[in-house]
This record gives sequence, C-alpha cells and structure tokens, in this order.
Amino acid sequence: MIDKLQELILHFEDLENQMIDPNLINNQNKYKEVTREHRRLMPIIDKSKQYISIHNQISEDESILEEEDEELKKIVKDEIDDLKSEASQIEDALKILLLPHDPNDDKNIILEIRAGTGGDEAALFAADLYRVYSRFAERNKWQYKVMESNPIGIGGYKELIMAISGDGAYGMLKFESGVHRVQRVPKTETSGRVHTSAATVAVLPEAEEADIQLVDADLKIDTYRASGAGGQHVNKTESAIRITHIPTGLVVTCQDETSQHKNKAAALKVLRSRLLAAEQEQLAKERAAARKDMVSTGDRSAKIRTYNFPQGRITDHRINFTAFNLDGVMDGDINELINNLTLADQQLKLTEVV
Repeated sequence: MIDKLQELILHFEDLENQMIDPNLINNQNKYKEVTREHRRLMPIIDKSKQYISIHNQISEDESILEEEDEELKKIVKDEIDDLKSEASQIEDALKILLLPHDPNDDKNIILEIRAGTGGDEAALFAADLYRVYSRFAERNKWQYKVMESNPIGIGGYKELIMAISGDGAYGMLKFESGVHRVQRVPKTETSGRVHTSAATVAVLPEAEEADIQLVDADLKIDTYRASGAGGQHVNKTESAIRITHIPTGLVVTCQDETSQHKNKAAALKVLRSRLLAAEQEQLAKERAAARKDMVSTGDRSAKIRTYNFPQGRITDHRINFTAFNLDGVMDGDINELINNLTLADQQLKLTEVV
C-alpha cells in the first residue's frame, strides 16, 4: 500500500507543478481539469502522508526493540501498539478515499421534477421539492436556473427542469433520483384528512458535447409560440423550441428563455444529458444483474423517500434511515440524508472490492 500512496503523492506534486505552468493557465479547459483533480486528491494526500509517517515511526520503534534496555523496550512496545491502532484507522479511511472515482461526480446537473399521483397536491409537492434543491444550491453557493416549467395556478408545478452548477453537484445529489412520497393534509382539503401524493425526481449529469455527439439528421426541431406569463417576447414570437431525437423518440421542449437561440441551446443541453443518462442507466442495469445495489440503482420508478408532515418525519427507504427534522429538510438542509446515503454506498462498494 505504501508504494501506491507514494505514487499518488508524486502525481499530486506533478499536478501542483502543472498548475503554475503559464501554458496550462492559458488553456482554461485543461486548467479546470487539473485543478479539479488536485482538489479531489487533497484529502487522500493528507491521509497518505499521515499513514506513511506513522509507518516509518513504527519501523524506527521496532528497531529499538532489538536493544537490551528492557524499560525502554516496554515504553516502545506501548507506543507501537498506539501507532498501529492509529494506522489501522487511517487505512480504513484511505480504503474509502481510494474507491474508484466516478467522473460524473464532478459534473453539473440537470434536475427534473415531475408531479405524480395526487393531482394538485402532487404539483404543490413538486414545488416544495424545487424549493428543497434550490435552497440546497444556495447553501452550497451553487448557481441554479429554471430551464423549463409547467406551473399550475395555485403555486405548484406539473413539471420543472432546472440546471444546477457547482463543484461536485452530481456527486452530492445523484441519490435523489426516484419517487418521493408525501403524506400530509393538502391545502385544498377541507375535512382535514391526510392524503398521500408523490413526485418523481431525476438527477442527470450535465453532458458536454464530447460526451454525446448529436447528428443533425437525427433531430427534428420545431418552433412555436411560448405560453404563459412572460415578458415582451412571450406569445409574440416563436421563441419556444421542441426537439425530437428521432432514433430514441425523446422529446425536449424549452420556452423559459427570452430568445429562440437560447431556448435551443438549453433544450440541446437537456437532450444530451438525457441521452447520457439513458446510456448510463443501461450500464447500471447490466451491473445490477451481477449484484444488488441498494443505493444508486438509478431506477427512477423506485420509491426512495417518504415525507410525513403530521409526524415531522422523513424516511429514506433504501437505507432505512429516519430523521425528524422535516422543516429543515424542506428548507434545503439535506446534508444528513446525503451523508448517510454516501456512507451506505461506500460501504457497499468496499464489500465489492474485497
């Protein structure tokens, strides 16, 4: 293990040298790639240096055991036991840090929320979920923007698509994909009965042009007048865009931007991300045939979480995790959920490595 850690340290030092190279600084795409890798490796390098230092100290202490001073040997033995215990803890942490890195974890995301069963209440819950993720983005100082929405008159959404840009956005939010179920008394309910409604969330890594190559002949692009409230351009020009990917039948619409050009660019971004996600879901299904993945199946039809408002309780069914901070969660405080899901996924991957 020491040899592997020393190689990583050399690689890290090489990245640091590249970061001060004027030629790299002038190449912004490459510079971002190198700095992202450098940032990802920092906690691994810190632990690696600690581990190597302790390993070297153990070696020095063991050489002292060959001397004749019995009192000194007893002191050193106790120190070796403490050092080995500390080394074991660091090694466990390194095993998690050295798990294969998913390159998608560093990507920005396209997050899609759709009202499911429950009528207007489901649409209101979809709006609540939009607030959860927009507040979470704000807490992390990330940028977010609504790309497409289908609002209803009482403040809900039948569908909403948003883009979130920030370091590690996909890595943190990828476990949010699936069916979210809410149990509460709807605003429209006069008898006070608790209803159950649902909304579906899909988290897609934002695909770059290099990830998915689109061929013009495979695209059918239609323009139409945008509907709903808006500025001067809405309803007056055909700025809205509908793109159909003929080979797969996927359809993407976008009308929230002010110009046809911007709507087309946004729609193509969503289309690329959906196509990339479809490819990855197929790979995930093939892997799942060999093993049962309890956290990150990518199955958007699976019920993953229940929000019980009368009890102030939130339960993630994949890891049997329950918390009673529902108000905080609905205001974007979902770190505890994310951390527990990430830990469960890491433990699962560790068993696969072993």
